[in-house]
Amino acid sequence: VQLQASGGGVVQTGGSLRLSCVDSGRTFSRKAIGWFRQVPGKEREFVAVISWNGLSFDLADSVAGRFTISRDNTNYTVHLQMSNLKPEDTALYYCAADTTKGYVVARRGYYDTATGFHSWGQGTQVTVSS
Repeated sequence: VQLQASGGGVVQTGGSLRLSCVDSGRTFSRKAIGWFRQVPGKEREFVAVISWNGLSFDLADSVAGRFTISRDNTNYTVHLQMSNLKPEDTALYYCAADTTKGYVVARRGYYDTATGFHSWGQGTQVTVSS
């Protein structure tokens, strides 16, 4: 799995962005894919995760109702659609593959430590201006 995140940029509060995560290695179709974000000086934060078949997902409370996650295994791509962006969404966004399983664990806090996630891409910067 070789993941590459893209689609970041600078937007105003209330704006939208669509991030993409592409697997150039074309092997991620059986793996759950997650999005995480990090601000300098702070711990990495879970944002969203989607199962290998796209039928189940989980979103952090901070983005639920504003972000959606989807995947297209035909094109080895996972998207993170971000709407109604807020300044606190400003961060470097990473995608990563859960190499231990393809399903989503429906337990609060499970993804906080990103256990099992590997193949982190270089990230894409999202900046939301107030």
